Amino acid sequence: MACSCGSACASEKAAPASVDPRWRRALWIALLVNGGMFAAEIVAGLAAGSSALQADALDFLGDSVNYAIAIWVAGLALTWRARAALIKGAGLIALGLWVGASTAWHLARGTVPTAEVMGIVGFAALLANGFVAVMLYRFRDGDSNMRSVWICSRNDAIGNLAVLAAAAGVFGTGAGWPDAIVAAIMATLGIAGGVEIVRHALADLARDADEEEDDDDDEVEMPRLAMTEPRS
Repeated sequence: MACSCGSACASEKAAPASVDPRWRRALWIALLVNGGMFAAEIVAGLAAGSSALQADALDFLGDSVNYAIAIWVAGLALTWRARAALIKGAGLIALGLWVGASTAWHLARGTVPTAEVMGIVGFAALLANGFVAVMLYRFRDGDSNMRSVWICSRNDAIGNLAVLAAAAGVFGTGAGWPDAIVAAIMATLGIAGGVEIVRHALADLARDADEEEDDDDDEVEMPRLAMTEPRS
């Protein structure tokens, strides 16, 4: 899941992106696949009344942002990478809260999702994540950025399997609680991952500010030393 690997995702801020064109091409493909699946799962989740599908869409959105950061800002200064991660973390928290509220609303109304739609879309999501994970497998032993992206893609399959389990539960019981349980778990993980990413981003911003202050102090101190140095 995008946020079940919060520490790995957070490490994307620590290393610059590789200049390997194969890596960048793989990231572009992964971005398009995940962006497309995010849109598909959001629409299907709303149409089927499935909070679990909406929660899984949250994972695809988180991964899409991961890939976008890796492509566009990973080679920039730490401040910009941390700011991008801060926006990502805040977005994941907001979406997680939205999924949680949607889950509570469906429970209160006694909504029973369409199990068939959940199963079909959940299986398509599993295939998409499997394709991305296999494509990124060759880069798993690269730098921390490469490894974190692969780990996140691999772990997303767990969320897809959870959606399939929820679909089977809804189909077997004729009730909406299996969908609600899976959605609540995934939304909680999304919020927790978002909080962790925000915390790491704020720490990076603070550290970068301290380093800039130290550099400014050094620049001021050097002329002073030159002025006080005794002449021979």
